[in-house]
Amino acid sequence: MSYRVGIIAGDGIGPEVVAQGMKAIGATGVAFERVDLDLGAERYLRDGVVLPDETMDEIRTLDVVLLGAVGDPARVPPGILERELLLRLRFELDLYVNLRPVKLIPGVETPLAGKTAQDIDLVVVRENSEGLYTGAGGILGEGTAREVATQESVNTRSGVDRVLEYAFELAERRPRKHLTLVHKTNVLTHAGGLWMRAFTDMGELNFPDVEREYVHVDAACLYLVTQPERFDVVVTDNMFGDILTDLGAGIAGGMGLAASGNINPPRRSPSLFEPVHGSAPDIAGRGWANPLACILSVAMMLDHLGEVDAARRVEAAATQVASKIDPRGGPEMGATTDEIGDMVAAAI
Repeated sequence: MSYRVGIIAGDGIGPEVVAQGMKAIGATGVAFERVDLDLGAERYLRDGVVLPDETMDEIRTLDVVLLGAVGDPARVPPGILERELLLRLRFELDLYVNLRPVKLIPGVETPLAGKTAQDIDLVVVRENSEGLYTGAGGILGEGTAREVATQESVNTRSGVDRVLEYAFELAERRPRKHLTLVHKTNVLTHAGGLWMRAFTDMGELNFPDVEREYVHVDAACLYLVTQPERFDVVVTDNMFGDILTDLGAGIAGGMGLAASGNINPPRRSPSLFEPVHGSAPDIAGRGWANPLACILSVAMMLDHLGEVDAARRVEAAATQVASKIDPRGGPEMGATTDEIGDMVAAAI
């Protein structure tokens, strides 16, 4: 069958890495229709809009979306594109699972002494539609000495339950069958208490074969550096997941290899796949951007579509190429962005 794939190339290096991702899809032989979506800084600066309602309606008709990177801080104030594009897509499409693998590829260096690919192989399931990212809160007396700013973390039992269910099911399919909840229950007693009760109830009632562990978020940061082998599947809230996965990218070879998916598990709306890195406008157009994070996101996208063989071929090709370059990007990468895309396509 053929799939309708929405493309948000975005800003900075976004178009460059997406072009390589599309080479990978083409090399698999999977049939698809490319639907380009004019969204990002250029659209906002030109038309004064971020995500028109008619474009959102079009996105709902797609099978999946591939996004490069969004952001142009020199021309668009921070928060506009992030909230009105990225967060609106996550919230309105109900992409309540953010899935981020943290996997060290053989032949890629990690800054952790003595650790190998066998030690760093985990996946973080981040709640993607609640917590501090809902925008609840406000400001009083802005710009004055009496200014007060509040930011509220919103957690619902239904929202927590559904992301826990996804994480438990994922852990159950993996060989170790181990799930770690990361939160801060000793201080964030209201939100943390809800998460812990839901975690315990679901594990005991529905997933008795999955081994459960709880770790405070500060300790989890320590263990990711000292004992990454401790983790298999990690489930956590929106903010903690955002922070932990950047640390995870650091120990697994850098942002140039960090892929992610924003998933609607019931498939009532298209899921969105994107590299974790930003738009890096300072290196745009130089051929210094590592496209492997985008290509690995394509592998996740293909797997989500049920094209499991194609997904494995893309991941295997990206893994092969990753060991031949410096995945951190820049002029010392060993090949240009386009060359890396060609290498992966040839390997597929």
